[in-house]
Amino acid sequence: MGNVKLIQNFTFDSQIKKVLFAFMGVGILCLVLNLFVDNGHYTRLWSNLLHNIVFFTGISLMGLFFLTANVVAESGWYTGFKRIWEAMYAFLPVGLILMAILGLGTIFDFHYLYHWGIEEEVANDKLMEAKSSFLNPAWYLVATLGFGAVWVLIGRIIRNNSLREDEEGDMSFTFHKRIYKWSAIFLPIGGFTGAAAVWLWIMSVDAHWYSTLFAWYTMISWLVAMFALTIIVLAFLKSKGYFQNVSKDHIHDLGKYLFAFSIFWTYLWFSQYMLIWYGNVGEETIYFRQRVDQYPVLFYGNLVINFVLPFFVLMRNDTKRKYGTVLFASIFVFVGHWLDFFLMLKPGILHTEHEIAHHAHDAAAEAGHHASSFEAGFTIPGLLEIGIFVGFLGLFLYLFFNRLASANLVPKRSPFLEESLHHEV
Repeated sequence: MGNVKLIQNFTFDSQIKKVLFAFMGVGILCLVLNLFVDNGHYTRLWSNLLHNIVFFTGISLMGLFFLTANVVAESGWYTGFKRIWEAMYAFLPVGLILMAILGLGTIFDFHYLYHWGIEEEVANDKLMEAKSSFLNPAWYLVATLGFGAVWVLIGRIIRNNSLREDEEGDMSFTFHKRIYKWSAIFLPIGGFTGAAAVWLWIMSVDAHWYSTLFAWYTMISWLVAMFALTIIVLAFLKSKGYFQNVSKDHIHDLGKYLFAFSIFWTYLWFSQYMLIWYGNVGEETIYFRQRVDQYPVLFYGNLVINFVLPFFVLMRNDTKRKYGTVLFASIFVFVGHWLDFFLMLKPGILHTEHEIAHHAHDAAAEAGHHASSFEAGFTIPGLLEIGIFVGFLGLFLYLFFNRLASANLVPKRSPFLEESLHHEV
């Protein structure tokens, strides 16, 4: 293993930047076009923003979470490419600022994404009034900024100590001990506050519904998407000559994580669905009844893309060592979990929009709703949704590559580097 390979830096060249700027340009164009085809409340536009901000913020959070989990476990296999997960953290502050803007939108009535954010609706609904101590615009904003501040602060401490270890590390492992301490602090905090953020950002879209499994289901969806994106960017960087220290054994382990957590995601999906179906409590079954009846393509397609495909593609041990096969599965799973979040959010947001129209006696909106069961941008993603997704992906990758270029790709003084360089499965 040549020494040059261990200290090389990533060059964020103009060609990559042009592609990512083009991605962001597509996203901005689709946001603008959204204004001309949307309703008076701009529900499609705001829901597209919420969908993509939540999706990419969660991936960034899971990159930090899984990095700290490996640090506390004192595993070394990932050390040679841990800068990938450190760089994913770059989107987290941006995503949280955007989520705070959505919170301000709830306070100042810029949008109607959340039923509980509309005072008139809460006043006429005893259940939402009972939940108002938690589901209210002020707490949404305070929790988003408060939880986010903790995530960003601890993430920055871990990142700074990782960089200092690269420059000043010694045999006393001073910086590694600090990384370990802050990782151990972050894990329980990140686990609980991440779940609470899910309750606020996503589950409260369906304010009358609840599930004790939903937060873990959502966080695992983020985690699987994070594994898929890790494999995708590693494949791209290796094709450019970087990360030559990453072998088929590392890809095999990442493929195992992608496979295993896809199965675990399915287990949580089934457990949540089966228990609610078996209990047959109206307040709980409505969530799935709505999605099975009105969104059957997305509902069943979600299982096919996120369970059936990775299960059969990655089940054989040797396929997890083939870059092309693992990359193929990762691309589908990444898009599949974006669709998973689409299905989590869009039906509840559309229902809130129809409730507002009904209570306002908006005859035109009601007539349009009953005339067709298809709702552009809600029944299935349209071109505008895909374009906005591409724009957010461009922004995420721009911040990611910019952060990746700011330090050595391989942490040359990490105490676990040799274990990673000689990793075999």
